[in-house]
Amino acid sequence: MDDQELGFKAGDVIQVLEASNKDWWWGRNEDKEAWFPASFVRLRVNQEELSENSSSTQGEEHEEDAGKNHHKHSESKHQMRTNVIQEIMNTERVYIKHLKDICEGYIRQCRKHTGMFTVAQLATIFGNIEDIYKFQRKFLKDLEKQYNKEEPHLSEIGSCFLQHQEGFAIYSEYCNNHPGACAELSNLMKQGRYRHFFEACRLLQQMIDIAIDGFLLTPVQKICKYPLQLAELLKYTTPEHSDYNNIKAAYEAMKNVACLINERKRRLESIDKIARWQVSIVGWEGLDILDRSSELIHSGELTKVTRHGKSQQRTFFLFDHQLVSCKKDLLRRDVLYYRGRTDMDDVELVDLEDGRDKDWNLSVKNAFKLVSKTTDEVHLFCARKQEDKVRWLQACEDERRRVREDREMGMEISENQKKLAMLNAQKAGHGKSKGYSGCPVAPPHQNLHPLHQRHVTVPTSVPQQQVFALAEPKRKPSLFWHTFNKLTPFKK
Repeated sequence: MDDQELGFKAGDVIQVLEASNKDWWWGRNEDKEAWFPASFVRLRVNQEELSENSSSTQGEEHEEDAGKNHHKHSESKHQMRTNVIQEIMNTERVYIKHLKDICEGYIRQCRKHTGMFTVAQLATIFGNIEDIYKFQRKFLKDLEKQYNKEEPHLSEIGSCFLQHQEGFAIYSEYCNNHPGACAELSNLMKQGRYRHFFEACRLLQQMIDIAIDGFLLTPVQKICKYPLQLAELLKYTTPEHSDYNNIKAAYEAMKNVACLINERKRRLESIDKIARWQVSIVGWEGLDILDRSSELIHSGELTKVTRHGKSQQRTFFLFDHQLVSCKKDLLRRDVLYYRGRTDMDDVELVDLEDGRDKDWNLSVKNAFKLVSKTTDEVHLFCARKQEDKVRWLQACEDERRRVREDREMGMEISENQKKLAMLNAQKAGHGKSKGYSGCPVAPPHQNLHPLHQRHVTVPTSVPQQQVFALAEPKRKPSLFWHTFNKLTPFKK
């Protein structure tokens, strides 16, 4: 170390006296005042402690020093906010350059070589990145309008994120497509002519020395980074700042965007399994299950009781928006026959006490009802055990909460994705005997966090190659789907 460098160890507290240089700050610890690398430290959460300690000193000279320290602290806070604002602006400009290079350097050249790439291949590799480029240009244009070049710490950029928060949803399609893009690109890169072609595109566009798969990862990284940048900006924005409320709201909004992308990714994986499940059911009638549902909430056996006291043993599958009833084959217990469904949006759950039901004049145990809100239709169900009933009651509540949260988040699966899932399931099931391996055990319910908590956090030190893996948290595979996956081909 030079004489003018400040030595310190982990846990030391340094008073920042000068922070005008973004890389090197001037500060004081117990030993001396000197320069130190800004990247080696983090600002304390409660910076007010400095001014409180200073103001508690006695005498006019101490009060004068306290005033100076407070003034320097305010300047330091302004400088920190300036640094974060400038980082956001600079990274946004660099990101736009990357998107432009991808669209003009790669996509444009690929479309000229129809003998090397089909339209479907290009759609798989690049997804909707051109739409993202168009959106981000408008977003950056609005950011530039709110950026105060003379005094960056006074910039008010929070409103830009709030105005465009719905537009960021286009990243969902890109992130869902990214694994397929990597696989397609990997296959092409096995051939020398494709490796040479993409490298020639990069050199022709004068792009930085990053492979094409690195460029295609940048949108995934970017959408994960926004919450981190806004969290950092919020840390250095005082409650008195005119942009404080908007930055706080923008931070929550971008966390929810990341959450929505993760949830859509998970649902897309789920609908493929649900489509295969429907194909395995004998005698399916009416609309496809995916027309209204995208997730299995619970499943199991219940006894359905009619008003006349007739009981029917059925296997039920509770999805979001609907409850599907199936009957097991008497000889082949692995075969399920479709027996109907109930619209969960149109019914109300009623818990019943053990004993005689007054309405139906029947003796019931471990029972509950689903009562229609629009007609006089009533469905009465009995579980074998009390704990089974409790699980069903909880599952029905979970189903309603999922529906509400999906509505709040704008959670939707496109019609094309649903049709593709059903088409793939029908192709996979064509020519196979239908069967079902026993009664599936429903997945243990994974409680969705409140809306403001459903987000992904990506550490800043994580290597770039791992960011997408973090953006898609792996869930413990449910026993239901584990059982179901062993049914291909369907056997007894």
